[in-house]
This record gives sequence, structure tokens and C-alpha cells, in this order.
Amino acid sequence: MKRMNQFVYALLIGCVLLTGCGSNTNTTETKEEVISDSQANASTEATQSESASEEENDSVTGRIESIDETSITLAVMNMPGGAAPDGNGGGDKPSGEAPDGNGGGDKPNGEAPSGDGNGAPQAPDNNAESVTITLTDNTLFYDESGSEITIDSLTEGTTVTVATDADGNAISVTITTLSAMGGGMGDGQSAPSSYEAVNTYSEDTSISNESISSTGTDENAILVTNQANVSLDNVTIDRTSSDSTGGDSSSFYGVGAAVLATDGTVNISNSTITTNASGGAGIFAYGDGVANVSDTTINTTQDTSGGIHVAGGGTLHATNLTVETNGGSAAAIRSDRGGGTMTVNGGSYTSNGSGSPAVYCTADIDIQNATLTATGSEAVCIEGLNSLKLTDCDLTGDMPENEQNDCTWTVILYQSMSGDSEVGNSTFNMTGGSLTSKNGGLFYTTNTESTFYLSDVDITYSDSNDFFLKCTGNSNARGWGQSGANGADCIFTADNQDMTGDVIWDSISDLDFDMVNGSTLIGAFVQDESNAGNGGNGYANLTIDKTSTWIVTGDSTLSSLTNHGLIEDADGKTVTIKDTNGNVLVDGTSNYTITVESYTEA
Repeated sequence: MKRMNQFVYALLIGCVLLTGCGSNTNTTETKEEVISDSQANASTEATQSESASEEENDSVTGRIESIDETSITLAVMNMPGGAAPDGNGGGDKPSGEAPDGNGGGDKPNGEAPSGDGNGAPQAPDNNAESVTITLTDNTLFYDESGSEITIDSLTEGTTVTVATDADGNAISVTITTLSAMGGGMGDGQSAPSSYEAVNTYSEDTSISNESISSTGTDENAILVTNQANVSLDNVTIDRTSSDSTGGDSSSFYGVGAAVLATDGTVNISNSTITTNASGGAGIFAYGDGVANVSDTTINTTQDTSGGIHVAGGGTLHATNLTVETNGGSAAAIRSDRGGGTMTVNGGSYTSNGSGSPAVYCTADIDIQNATLTATGSEAVCIEGLNSLKLTDCDLTGDMPENEQNDCTWTVILYQSMSGDSEVGNSTFNMTGGSLTSKNGGLFYTTNTESTFYLSDVDITYSDSNDFFLKCTGNSNARGWGQSGANGADCIFTADNQDMTGDVIWDSISDLDFDMVNGSTLIGAFVQDESNAGNGGNGYANLTIDKTSTWIVTGDSTLSSLTNHGLIEDADGKTVTIKDTNGNVLVDGTSNYTITVESYTEA
């Protein structure tokens, strides 16, 4: 694997409006926004409201400390900021085997809450810098989904991204609490000292044929702690609260989840879990908590309410579940700060909310034989040093268009700079099964090191099919690295894989694209410098083995082309290949030309 250039974190400054996978306006949970937030496919810079200044070039994300008609003051988290890989082309390529998907990351420091049922979450550590920005009569205000709102909709404690013009005045203020990929600043809450729970189990217990109800504010229906082993069979759990707050305390620590294991094991079978409360995840494993769940139905209604959820190093194993979520930032399979381990075998997982991918991955997740569907978001969001392995799964995403996004995608690998995941290699490994894109492009990677392995997947493309793979920097108001220096360092391996669509890359990114074992690509390699700032020394290298074919559909640009297979256009004509000095390396009859820095053929 290539060496990932260490990300040098900088403050969240620089970018044009984008929401994300958080995205879709968000479409990625963002906190999920995968992750959900929700999420963006970008091939070009995001468009801007007609009333906004064309001079917009900076942005800052933070939590509102105060706001009036003339100014907004934010508490801006001092977080690492992201220079992109230097694009020097160093490092070895993988051997060609699929990634093992066990990617790393240590558990966060600190013990899990004691779980004695007393007390509320602690106040946040306010280690943030205050920034005051001038509001004008032309400042626009947007909610998480990109809909215009009034200033009266903004309150203290809300996380927003403020895009500014060259004079430092606010062009737009956009709420990012729910769907700013990676979670942005969230609500700034720290770990609770203890949890409120209807039933706290600190000793081994078996329960069957019971109904458990929770209506308290930010409480759990069931809490497992003190290394207890608790079995629940044929139980009905209902968690309903109109006063719960959700936010980071729920996303990071499981506050308000129906079932929470912090230090012990909960075994659930043949049960039904429903929640209608902000932050009401179905089942949450945190820290030393383990959840084993089978043959169970989970339905959540409100925001920040994942179906099955790990954070802080928790472990969850799911078998034959039926999961449906309906709120924002509520991935059916969700993880968050501190990651963990999840295995899923069989079942159906559907997320319907904005910024709610089917899978929001800040953990190591292995899924087999499952149906995974996002109806209002990208299908998958992977952030930082984490991995997702899919085997014989049916995966569908439908990310809406939004003017804040610089593109629309179905699967995104990125680093949000939120601090919710360690910087490192994001891995997407899919073998067999199907992948359906209902809108936009297919794969997008930005501001991270990433590895894709795709083998024998049946792909259905959207009507637009904006791209097959986009490996570029981004112009993102939410702060995915430093604009102009936030490219991707990507290895993409296609193994016995049919592919359709363009591959888009830029000079601040590194791309090694390998086609093996009878793979076919119908498309072009397009260099697009829209988000590359002043450019860099990045590259795009393509290797085609003797069994594979590239059907060229447009003029293409590559750094290096190694061809042991077949290159032709759709009419079967040989494509001309030239070097950057105009020398003809292959004299073809096609209307298309491939321009390369170096060329090797069998």
C-alpha cells in the first residue's frame, strides 16, 4: 500500500458551500453523515446563491455563542487541519489481493460511565476559540437540508458553518449539527458521568416475554454495565420522549438509546425495539460493551437515532435483523467517535432520513448477505482510518441534489476533520452482490488516503452517472481539509469487474487504478483542476492486465499507462496514445486521444 502522507491539521477555514455525507445538504450522517451526513457528488465547484458574493473564499464551522442582526459569535473547535497528500507518487502498490478490512484505531482514553443511573451528561470542555463574524442584509441562512430559513431559527448552541467573502462578512450561515459529515462540532457534549435508565443490569440476568417502556428525557430503557451478561428473549422495548436532546451525547456515548451496553454483554433475540426520541438509537455498544442481536426488528423515528450503533470501541454482532430508521443523521448501521467493531449477517437495513446513509462507518464493519438501502442519502459513508467489507450484499443509495454540494455520490470515503475518526486509510471492499445508484456519481474520495476493492459486483447506474470514480480535492464549507490541498491518495482495484463512467482526478491527488481478471471499464480518465487550487504533483496511473479491457469514450489524460490488455473505443477502433510532448506512441484510428507522461505495453 502506498504511504499516506501525514495530514497536517489546520482550522476549518476555506471552502465553498457543500454538505455532505454528510452531505446532502447533507447527506451523510455527518454525524453520520457517512455519515448520513449526509452527503455530495462533485465534479465541479458548488454553485452559489445568486445573491451571494462571487468573492466567497473562506468558511468557519463552530457552535453559536451569540447571534443578533449584525453579528454571530462562534466557539470554534481547535482541531487538526488537513493538508493533503503531497502527491509525490511514492510507495508500493498492493499485491492485488483484497484488503482484509480490519483497519485500526485504538479505543478512546477513559472509562465508560459507571451506569449507576444518577446524574446527567457533564458540561462540555470549552476549549474553543471565539470568532465573531459580521452579518449583512445579504447574508443567507440555511438549515441542514439546504432550505432557506430566517435568522430567528438559529439559537445558541447550534453548530453552523459560516461562509465569508473577501472582507470577512458572512455570505451564508448553514446549520450543520445533524448532517455535516463526520459530525462537525456537534453539540460539544463530553462523556456523561453516569446514565439514567429504566432498568440497569449490573449482574447476570435473563429476561423473556416482557415489555419495557422508557419515557424519560435522555434515558435508556436498558443499561448493561459492570461486566454483566444479560439475555433478552422475546421482549418488546419502547423508547418514547419528546424532550430528549440527542446530539453528541447520544452519538458518541449512547445517551437515550433504547438498549445500551457500556461494560458487559447484552444478548437479544426474537424481540422488537422501537424509539421515538431524539438520540434514540435502537441498540448501542460503547467502550467495553458487547451486543449480540438476532432475529429482531428495530424501528427508530427521530434524528440521531441509528438502528444499530457502536462508538468508543464497542462491539456489536447482528444476525437477521430488520432495521428501519426515519430521522436525520440516523444510519441504519451507524458508528461514531472512537469506532469499534460490527459484524452483520443477513437481514434488511433501511434508512429514510436526510444525511442518513445505510452505513455510516467510523469503525471496522463486516457485512454479509444483507440488503442495505438509503432512500434519502448516499448508500455508504466511510471516514478516516476505518473499513467496510461487504460480501454478497445488495446496496442502494439515493442522494438528493443540493446546491451546497460540489457533487453527488453513492459511496464516499473522506476525512471530515471533525475529530470523529483517526486520520488514515479508509477502506471499501465489496465482493459479489449488487450496487444501485439512484442519483449522481458512484464513488467519491477526498481529503483522505483510501483503498477500494471491487469484485464481481452487479452495478446499476443512475440516469446521470456523473462519474464512476472521483478522486479529487473539494470545496466544502464544512471544512474537509484545506481547500486546494485536500486531495485524495487512492488505490482502486477492479477484479473481474464491469465498470461504466468517467474517472475524474486532479493534481493534488494520487490515484493508482488497477484492472485485473477480466475487468472492463467503459469511460474516460478526466483531469479536472476545479478543486485543486494552485495544483500539485499528483498523478493518475492506470494498469490493465492481459485479460482486461478499457473502452475509451472520450479524450483522456493519465500520468502513467501500463497496458497488457486491450484499449479501443466503442466501435472497436484503436485509440491514439501521445506523450505530453505530442509524440505519437500508438497511432490509432479512433477520434479519441489518450495523453500520458509514460506508456508501457506488452
